[in-house]
Amino acid sequence: MRKKDLHIPQHKTILVTGGAGFIGSHLCERLLKDGNEVICMDNFFTGTKENIRNFLQDPHFELIRSDIVHPVFVEVDEIYNLACPASPIHYQYNPVKTVKTNVMGSINMLGLAKRVKAKILQASTSEVYGNPNVHPQKETYWGNVNPIGIRSCYDEGKRCAETLFFDYHRQNKVRIKVVRIFNTYGPRMHPNDGRVVSNFIVQALKGIDITIYGDGSQTRSFCYVDDMVNGLISMMNTDDEFIGPVNLGNPGEFTIRELAEKVIDLTGSKSKIIYNPLPSDDPERRRPDISLAREKLGWTPGIELESGLKKTIHYFDQILREK
Repeated sequence: MRKKDLHIPQHKTILVTGGAGFIGSHLCERLLKDGNEVICMDNFFTGTKENIRNFLQDPHFELIRSDIVHPVFVEVDEIYNLACPASPIHYQYNPVKTVKTNVMGSINMLGLAKRVKAKILQASTSEVYGNPNVHPQKETYWGNVNPIGIRSCYDEGKRCAETLFFDYHRQNKVRIKVVRIFNTYGPRMHPNDGRVVSNFIVQALKGIDITIYGDGSQTRSFCYVDDMVNGLISMMNTDDEFIGPVNLGNPGEFTIRELAEKVIDLTGSKSKIIYNPLPSDDPERRRPDISLAREKLGWTPGIELESGLKKTIHYFDQILREK
């Protein structure tokens, strides 16, 4: 009598652009743990080899040093398109390149997905909402964005990328997923990326003044990176009918001053808080409505701000001690 065939799970080959970056490296790590073949592509503008050093000897991990503004030819089942500098310091350094990354990069990745019939996820951003007139922000809100400001290369670049994704879906039947990522933090953030969490922690650990831009009353919502990775994978694994966009972020809302005070408390720092002028087009309030993510993905963040900050502080403390 013939034995029944054992069910052998079919693991996927997955491309992660920007895979050596902050969120990308955590995503690569999780996808490898889940038993997949992972191809990481990065030009190392903001990503670092240190972020992926532990994976380099893994036979299921492959690194391609390349820029998504150039076509790439690989055979994959899924693509996570995370490649783009995400902090103002980095994306304003070369704004034309930021637009190219969002537009030309999306065209190249969508073209690849079309050729190999891969499912592709676009990491969009809460910045598509601009300085919102609606609070909290739902996916149905079209945004309030300055198209010619110093942040426009990123904000409008991501908006155009979403347009491309939906047009490739409608015109070419490409299987897409679009997520809008709200402020995310955790280990492997770049210490000099200018983002508020890394800025405050590094300043507090060094005992120097903590810089707040504006009066500190502007609000943000902070999602720990492990929660974000869970959300990205959950979105990729939904059926093809649900394409988004969907907000991913922690709906807990804190003023920037509250964040600074919490970091000072958790680090035991003697840093003082100082205030500088608010940059142009900086959003006054930012908080995701994640009702759609709860309904469609069964996803909700589980790590509270204080717990996540402790892990992030520990990471930066180690980094600064090694210098």
